[in-house]
Amino acid sequence: MLPPTLWLSSLIFPLIFHLSSSATDSFIYGGCSQSRFTPGSPYESNVNSVLTSLVNSASFSAFNNFKISVPGSTQADVVYGLFQCRGDLTTSDCRDCVAHAVTRLGVICPGAGGGVMQLYGCFVKYDSASFLGVEDKSEVFKKCGPSVGYNSDTLGRRDAVLAYMVAGNGQYFRVGGSGSVQGVGQCVQDLSLSECQDCLSEAGGRLKSECGTSAWGDMYLGKCYVRYSERGFHSRSDDDNGDVDKTLAIIIGIIAGVAVLIVFLSFLTRLCDRKADGK
Repeated sequence: MLPPTLWLSSLIFPLIFHLSSSATDSFIYGGCSQSRFTPGSPYESNVNSVLTSLVNSASFSAFNNFKISVPGSTQADVVYGLFQCRGDLTTSDCRDCVAHAVTRLGVICPGAGGGVMQLYGCFVKYDSASFLGVEDKSEVFKKCGPSVGYNSDTLGRRDAVLAYMVAGNGQYFRVGGSGSVQGVGQCVQDLSLSECQDCLSEAGGRLKSECGTSAWGDMYLGKCYVRYSERGFHSRSDDDNGDVDKTLAIIIGIIAGVAVLIVFLSFLTRLCDRKADGK
């Protein structure tokens, strides 16, 4: 077992890293398949190979997908993977985001046959079953901000932004705004443009219906997302960072308390040893 101070330090380092990371690396959602692979198996080699390929490819592209089967693999060992970066990221930011997503997958999905990670700036997925080119409109993440009430001007602008996000403009990545309301939408590029349009329409409709009069909202489906926010209101990533700040303060307090306790116990031990030597 690790010494108390070392164990607590292992808890605080990920939080410090999160606070110092850019908004591009902010966590949205992640998940792992229930299937597991055998360590040292061809499937593990294929997983490692596909994840490495994703990071390397992100150095020069905003999207790519792979089907990996190393020599000696069977059909059951084949691994499929893809990444998609947000359309306005630089190449270096895209690579950094994908690398960060792959690292997080390794932490939360060790030994998992499949996994998915959505960060603010990129999306990464791998699995044993092919999902490439398959439309997926299942809802995987939703969050709504506080209500702005029935402000007709704000809601009208929100509706206009969402309408633009789901309009058939032949783009996988869309940004737009109306006054104080801004929006962004994106599909994974293994979909056709018509499938992308279908996915964004579904996401935008659900977002408007389920978030109602919210100042901001996020709707992530399996292969696309739509988000909007009104200027002056905190985004969900800002709220999350606030929660991290509170958690970090609590852990620092715990560490300080444990440190005082260790010093006190050490003092008592030395005092007892001196008394024992004096007898």
